[in-house]
Amino acid sequence: MSEMITADLVDLDLSAETKEAAARALAERMAAKGRVTDLDGFLADVAAREAQMPTGLDGGIGIPHCRSEHVTEPTLAFGRSAAGIDFGAPDGPADLIFLIAAPAGADDAHLTILSSLARQLMNADFTSALRAVDDATAAAALIRGDESPAAGATGAAAPPATTATGATTATGAAPAAEESQESQESQDSVAVSAAASADTAAGTTGERPFRIVAVTSCPTGIAHTYMAAESLENAGRAAGVELVVETQGSAGFTRLDPAVVAAADGVIFAHDVPVRDKGRFAGKPTVDVGVKAGINRPTELISEVRGKAERGEVTAGAAPGTPVERSGASGEGYGTMLRKWLMSGVSYMVPFVAAGGLLIALGFAIGGYQINKAPSVMDHFVWTQADSWGALLFQIGGVAFGFLVPVLAGYIAYGMADRPGIVPGFVGGAISLTINAGFLGGLAAGLIAGGVVIGIQKVRIPAALRGIMPVVVIPLISAAIVGFLMFVVIGKPIASAQKGMTDWLNGLTGSNAVLLGALLGLMMCFDLGGPVNKVAYTFATAGIAVASPSDSAMKIMAAVMAAGMVPPLAMALATTVRGRLFTATERENGKAAWVLGASFISEGAIPFAAADPLRVIPSAMAGGAVTGALSMIFGATLRAPHGGIFVVPLIGNPFLYLIAIAAGVCVTTALVVVLKGMRKQASADGGAGQGVADAPIAPKAGTTEPVAA
Repeated sequence: MSEMITADLVDLDLSAETKEAAARALAERMAAKGRVTDLDGFLADVAAREAQMPTGLDGGIGIPHCRSEHVTEPTLAFGRSAAGIDFGAPDGPADLIFLIAAPAGADDAHLTILSSLARQLMNADFTSALRAVDDATAAAALIRGDESPAAGATGAAAPPATTATGATTATGAAPAAEESQESQESQDSVAVSAAASADTAAGTTGERPFRIVAVTSCPTGIAHTYMAAESLENAGRAAGVELVVETQGSAGFTRLDPAVVAAADGVIFAHDVPVRDKGRFAGKPTVDVGVKAGINRPTELISEVRGKAERGEVTAGAAPGTPVERSGASGEGYGTMLRKWLMSGVSYMVPFVAAGGLLIALGFAIGGYQINKAPSVMDHFVWTQADSWGALLFQIGGVAFGFLVPVLAGYIAYGMADRPGIVPGFVGGAISLTINAGFLGGLAAGLIAGGVVIGIQKVRIPAALRGIMPVVVIPLISAAIVGFLMFVVIGKPIASAQKGMTDWLNGLTGSNAVLLGALLGLMMCFDLGGPVNKVAYTFATAGIAVASPSDSAMKIMAAVMAAGMVPPLAMALATTVRGRLFTATERENGKAAWVLGASFISEGAIPFAAADPLRVIPSAMAGGAVTGALSMIFGATLRAPHGGIFVVPLIGNPFLYLIAIAAGVCVTTALVVVLKGMRKQASADGGAGQGVADAPIAPKAGTTEPVAA
């Protein structure tokens, strides 16, 4: 492998004024050396990673980074800016910028080297030397580790080594592993090092030190993961705490020794992606924050977990993989947490909606609209009759729909309180169906169940009872409280509100229906699969989630799906008719957007909106509003909650429905082309003269999904 950074990849006089320009300037150096094969494609991946979370760090450091199929080998480029460039750090612009590029299939050894750089960035002597160096060759050697920090940094400790196993300790790093057999030896060294530290501290102070285990991870798993680990380890040493870190990064990870976890007095999670095997840490005082908190305020986190241990606050259980893994993370406002809790329930409910709704729609298509009056297929099923098959599909779909409200409530509670919230949430959701409180009752039941469980978990419990709390005590008490509140206190008012909303929908006619269609179209196209989009979609699916939905409810569902198809289809059309206004990567994304839009996947337009939101989003909203309004005017109906053009045979007034979609697509396409054309003309008048190269960087299709690589 060639050297990861050379003098050619160093710019000590970086003149860029924005983070996009800085990334391009450094990436061009990589491309010149053959390390990057597609400059625009690579920059799109960098922009997509930047959109997930700013890469600026306190101390004047910017670390834009990504894994990309356009990178041939792990590469670093370094730039030093005299004026500073804003990378979103709380303390201001960055003057030291590292662009880290890793191949999509990079091996563990390469990524381990990248993680070592991330750890060096936490060394003040290292960064001071980089600010003082005046030669590109010396800067490259310093970053590679060929040279130690210069005179001003004399005596600085060498950056701790990071093993490919992903486990390090504040009392000494595990030795590097070169063969897979040594992975277990590395893990054992962590436990031995931890035990040795404990013995040393005990011999000095007469009592064993406070023990903490930590897990760090970030979406890409290259930089923030290891910087947080280094920061926590340094703070642990300063505080006299024995702290062991499991880095769940791209260089792989090995689970901490169970004995080390069992002996820990507290746990710190500093992560932006779900912690793998989180259940290992259940029953211990836990601080759960984002990865940047682990970098910026490690001492506070250590103090916080010690305080929780002194108060006896422990986690009753842990559930891996929830979509709102850190729904109550420190520093988030109540509105943000509420949105995440609700989205947790909706994300689990949507597959039931799609499966049940499509089965019911197919049942109607095969057996006719009287199929809902067919007897149970348990009593009457004839293999050779289409009506029997239609009834079978309809009844299976009806059973799936019966889970909607309990699943919604159960997983709202899950998002709030993890696994202990599931039982009271499901119970409350089922009661909501029993008392005809419907969708609104499910929302209330889920929030109440999560709040009750959180309240119970805050009660100090004797150690002898902690083992049965998540299995017996919490489900028993929380289900009883939620059931009482739903049956006796709030059930009737919510049921009345649900009935009022249903009656209002059934009474929508004329201009009111058109205005509602336009509003729903605007919401569907505002954030393209985000919270506002999901509110509109959930509103529509709630109306058809009954055995016999009203005509108004089916019109609303049709308007919502039609509007949601507009943005990706319009972007696909725009890249076809005016390709010169878009980058090569955007034109490739446009090809995929045809299929995504036709399938009712609004997220297909996200790469375009992320690259140029001020032009794309308003244009998409205008087209969505037109489509939603026209769908209502045409009286199109839809019984299926998903499917795009593939369920057109199940749509009422399908020809007019397609006309409504086409009209919205044309409106959005025209606006995007006009707005982008005006921008390009203004750029040309200003003398830029760079054509497509000046076009905004667009995230590559697939890189903006909720679960990052």
